[in-house]
Amino acid sequence: MQSQYSLKKRLIIYISVFSIALGCLLIFSAYRIALEEINEVLDAQMQNLAERVAAHDPEPVQSQFDPSKHYHEEDLFVDVWAYANQDHKTHDLDLLIHPVHKAGFYTHKTAQDIWHTYVLPLEHYQVQVSQQQSTRQRLALELASSMFIPYLLFMPFVIWGLSWIISRSLQPLDDFKAELAQRDSDELSAIQLSDYPVEIVPTITEMNHLFERISHSQQEQRQFIADAAHELRTPITALNLQMKILLKQFPEDHDLQNLSKGLIRIQHLVSQLLNLAKQDASILNVETKQQFLLNQVAANCVEQLIHLAMQKEIDLGMERQEDVLLNSQESAVHSIIFNLIDNAIKYTPNQGVINVSVFEQDGFAMVQVEDSGPGIAPELHEQILKRFYRIHHHLEMGSGLGLSIVDKATERLGGSISFSRSESLGGLQVNVQLPLVKQI
Repeated sequence: MQSQYSLKKRLIIYISVFSIALGCLLIFSAYRIALEEINEVLDAQMQNLAERVAAHDPEPVQSQFDPSKHYHEEDLFVDVWAYANQDHKTHDLDLLIHPVHKAGFYTHKTAQDIWHTYVLPLEHYQVQVSQQQSTRQRLALELASSMFIPYLLFMPFVIWGLSWIISRSLQPLDDFKAELAQRDSDELSAIQLSDYPVEIVPTITEMNHLFERISHSQQEQRQFIADAAHELRTPITALNLQMKILLKQFPEDHDLQNLSKGLIRIQHLVSQLLNLAKQDASILNVETKQQFLLNQVAANCVEQLIHLAMQKEIDLGMERQEDVLLNSQESAVHSIIFNLIDNAIKYTPNQGVINVSVFEQDGFAMVQVEDSGPGIAPELHEQILKRFYRIHHHLEMGSGLGLSIVDKATERLGGSISFSRSESLGGLQVNVQLPLVKQI
């Protein structure tokens, strides 16, 4: 598997290496240019000096070269020798060039160095002015280095500036990542193209198309569940009616009783699927908000479910009831409280107790439902919010969708849900926190 890399770091490294290579190229170019300029200036100086010596009827002169001494660009070696005296001794330090017929510059090598010499032949004499080639090269290198040192000193600041520019240029990628990280799983709206540079617009456009396809697919799935549940509702209701008639005729038939329980469970599952489909659809089609009293909605839910509680001889009632005004979606709040009470009835044993409370706390509206049932271990509190997750499969005919519906509706209303152990009843306590009406 290929390891990932940072585009920002790679750009900084590449630009730094390129800048260093460019600096080396600059110093080499500066060295070559400086050497050509030095050669031109010093050649003119050597030629002028040779002509001046020749114009003053020179006497034979032989220069002395000291290999241990460091010479500079102004140090020139002048030699004047007669053609008649060609028996001069040649040795390693001899700078003299054999007689030439044409004035000009010549290069020759000795044991110590390479020499650049201007030779001016006269009728009886030969004048020559010599200079070390290494002297010129050192001078050119010094000039090039003096040009490169500022470049070298400013290089860290240049690299820092380039790093800052690269970071600023790549900031839209970080912004894009942050925008995606802030979205939840249901947020599939298109990303605004005007906030990003044209280089990443094609990628964002394709991602918007992907969001659109995912949203369309999810909508089809939701619609399928809603349609299927709706179509199943009528025949299941008819079967339930027929089953009640059969049970009246054969009340002792255990097979019919088991079949009746199965039909009731299917009817409950279809009802919960329809409710869940409505909650999912409400994410896209937001219901109009209105003001209502939360305690009245809770009381209505208790009245609607009191008959189920009476079948198990459960004491269901309002423990604490305050007038709490909400500006929200009443049907969604009704679904939250209804499912919480219905879930509590299922898992509370016969002759148990269920208390429902509505009150204000810390600037929020609170709905609290607690029961005397077996409760739920704290490590399972996150699991029970998942769809079709059930703990006590053998106790009741629940579908595992009730708390998932509550969680979905609570999140959509901007609230939160939490679980704990009821101190008064010993069972599960569910706390739903909803935002209050803002007072003007």
